[in-house]
Amino acid sequence: MEPAVGKPSFFRNIMVRVLLFGVFIIVVRFAYIVTITGESCNRGDFCFFSLPENLNFVIAGAGPGASAIVGSDSVSRSNPRRDLYTSKDWIKAVNFFSSVFQGLISEGYLSPNSKSLCVETPGGQEVFALKEIGVGDSIGIFKKASKPLVISGEGHRIPFRNNTFDFIFSGGARLDKSARPSEFASEITRTLKPEGFLVFHVKAKDTYSFNSFLGLFDSCELVKMRHIDGFDSSLPYIREIIMKKKSEIPGHGDKISGGDPGNECSVQEHKRDLIRNAEPLITDEPLKPWLTLKRNIQNIKYLPSMVDISFRGRYVYVDVGARSYGSSIGSWFRKKYPKQNRTFDVYAIEADRTFHEEYRLKKKVTLLPYAAWIRNETLSFEVNHDPNHPGLEDVKDKGRGMGRIQPKKSSGNVVDGEVDEIQGFDFAEWLKKTVTEKDFVVMKMDVEGTEFDLIPRLFETGAICLIDEIFLECHYNRWQRCCPGQRSTKYEKTYGQCLDLFTSLRESGVLVHQWW
Repeated sequence: MEPAVGKPSFFRNIMVRVLLFGVFIIVVRFAYIVTITGESCNRGDFCFFSLPENLNFVIAGAGPGASAIVGSDSVSRSNPRRDLYTSKDWIKAVNFFSSVFQGLISEGYLSPNSKSLCVETPGGQEVFALKEIGVGDSIGIFKKASKPLVISGEGHRIPFRNNTFDFIFSGGARLDKSARPSEFASEITRTLKPEGFLVFHVKAKDTYSFNSFLGLFDSCELVKMRHIDGFDSSLPYIREIIMKKKSEIPGHGDKISGGDPGNECSVQEHKRDLIRNAEPLITDEPLKPWLTLKRNIQNIKYLPSMVDISFRGRYVYVDVGARSYGSSIGSWFRKKYPKQNRTFDVYAIEADRTFHEEYRLKKKVTLLPYAAWIRNETLSFEVNHDPNHPGLEDVKDKGRGMGRIQPKKSSGNVVDGEVDEIQGFDFAEWLKKTVTEKDFVVMKMDVEGTEFDLIPRLFETGAICLIDEIFLECHYNRWQRCCPGQRSTKYEKTYGQCLDLFTSLRESGVLVHQWW
């Protein structure tokens, strides 16, 4: 008689099926966690039990006391971004900032008791690093919050009261990228306590941009500047700047002085270095100025092509003697001037009423329908019909002569053209009220001989130091295009006097270019 084997085989089959079903559930769970939710297998709920709350995952490489411990109080285990905090990029960033902050602690700029703020930190690595080295009272701000490390806020709108923090950090060249660098700097200074420290990581590749940076923080003093290596390809080279909130630092450099001591201004040495690198002036009078000066535009070394123009409050273009929109604003400045992706406020100063209506239709251009002059007074505006003038490139300009202003007392003179009364205004004083030394200001001036009045006035008032770059057309008794061998009688100045004007500007530290 055969032994009965049915029951054991049945139970064995049941157990095998249960085991296979369990394996199937685990595989499905793994696939869901990894491929659908993007999580990893170190999650407690994946393993169907909770990990101990005191279990720490240590990120090696930052040295003693600087490890990023994911299981610590700085990041809750229930935080949905928890796995971000164990990624390679996160670990690399935390290690970098931990090293930076430990160095600052050893030098006395930061302490475990410092109430600290990290500005414009998308992921909060800087905050995490501060907490893990013992600076517990730390928080970050970014446009989109990433709690618990980062709350909502922006560099130009920090959601804290005055004099709140002992230490403020801004990394990742975020001030370089800010569309509102002046407001960014002002807010940081406002929320920092007196005697508190600011630390920035910026690009600031040249002396010009470095000095522009310092100009944003007039209530702070420079403590230290050094170069360090970055931790990723987006910012491989970093200039670390350490500042202390104290009092305004007096200006440095050679002073340009007018008659009033209150109108003195300083031209720093780094601006003189730029002038030495600028294109040379045309010293010999051109026989065909309408060709030579026009071709010279190809040789011009624009300021933004030589330096980084970051860290300025506003970006301003002033066209003095603008004529029509297409004469220079539309045809040259909008299309050819290198702006480094900055948005410029444009001012067009034009006394000729012929062109006023056109500007009313142009957006982002502010028209000043007056004549730039040395004081506020009524002037005579003379327009000579000169269709052969070399500057009349725009269709609307052709046949319309160049306007020239004269003091009203001379309006009784007989002239060959139209004469009208217009209002002149003190251009230098207007400029001082409109822009500051923190702004980046570009000026083009084509005022039919009035430059010999306006430029001295800019020096006299100190307004000349507000201008970073000037494109100046100097008017003189040039050789006439129509009549070989004859000079124009419209202007009394000579080419030598124009050259003296350009030379004096450059020797005073003003970057000026010969315009046509």
